[in-house]
Amino acid sequence: MTTPTASRRQMWPLYAAGFTTAFGAHAIAANLGNFTSHRAESLLVLGGLLALYDGAEVLLKPVFGTLADRVGARPVLLGGLIGFAVASAAFVFAHNTGLLWLARLGQGAAASAFSPAASALVARLNPATKHGRAFGSYGFYKSLGYTAGPLLGGLTVWAGGLPLLFGVMTALAAAVAGWTALTVPAVPPLPRARQTVIDLARRMTQGSFLRPTTALACATAALSVGVGFLPITGAAAGLGPVATGAAVSVLAACAAIVQPRAGRALDAGQLTIGRGLTAGLLTTALGLACAMLGGLSGVLAAATLIGTGTGLITPIGFAALASTTPAERLGQTMGAAELGRELGDAGGPLLVGGVATAATLTSGYATLAVLLAAAALTIGHSATRSPNRPPT
Repeated sequence: MTTPTASRRQMWPLYAAGFTTAFGAHAIAANLGNFTSHRAESLLVLGGLLALYDGAEVLLKPVFGTLADRVGARPVLLGGLIGFAVASAAFVFAHNTGLLWLARLGQGAAASAFSPAASALVARLNPATKHGRAFGSYGFYKSLGYTAGPLLGGLTVWAGGLPLLFGVMTALAAAVAGWTALTVPAVPPLPRARQTVIDLARRMTQGSFLRPTTALACATAALSVGVGFLPITGAAAGLGPVATGAAVSVLAACAAIVQPRAGRALDAGQLTIGRGLTAGLLTTALGLACAMLGGLSGVLAAATLIGTGTGLITPIGFAALASTTPAERLGQTMGAAELGRELGDAGGPLLVGGVATAATLTSGYATLAVLLAAAALTIGHSATRSPNRPPT
């Protein structure tokens, strides 16, 4: 069964869904501290609230990805957006700490549904020759959500408190759900052969899945480390919060700008999957090495290179997964790949923070840089023995 190519108008709601999950995660996370600061054990409460969202995504993304293959990605996307709106509205009408826990858990569970479903639809609604451009555009708007979330979220909380921010989340998710229902075409699930646990394990341990997923996890780990630790490096060098905040913005802006260009280069044959992932990992590793230098020049160089490297990896990694996955299993694959990214998101800061505690922050940067360089060499070596895009 073939799926007609979507028009750009039909792709916009999918890009908006990517923006919503990124904006919702970072806008609220960046402002939870103001809500919990005057409560007993505030750091413990804050840590738990932050972990709820990510924990729900780690557990549920593969589940909802598989469900998208079974019933269709569009219903799962709509259900996740509606669930996100409902969970956000719960805190708007009765804001207290108890409901905040429930709202964050609901938001994380809902994002676990519509994030892999949106990725699967990006792949299903575009031919393989346009996957790079499609995922590049999807990643661009998701990066905009990550970039704009803390700033716009802070302004919203300043204007009306945390309930107003949750109200904005409610309206945004509801609007994207309505837009999706009106614009995104129905993509029926494809007939699937019976799959055993052994079949699933075999597919998830093949190089065609492990290579791009490892690259995506490494990219997310480096991105999280850059956002979390570069301000500390800048502050240690005497830079103020404006300068360190600008460096983080440079990182996010580079990641957003590079993604569509990397996707177009892949579609045009100017980049191969293996070379693109290898170059992205090496560029990111070089950025972490620059962070070891400290000072304004080191921080800015690190932000630029980390953002550029992750911007290369993200669209190429997802396009690689889409090109090697049977269409009837796209949701499952995207959910599993998103799980890998979430593990990188949590594991990168934990690794660098642990090494920094035992030694120095410079040693933490060096450790992650070496791991990324090793991953680049492994992927580059493996890519020379496998085709760029296997026949469909």
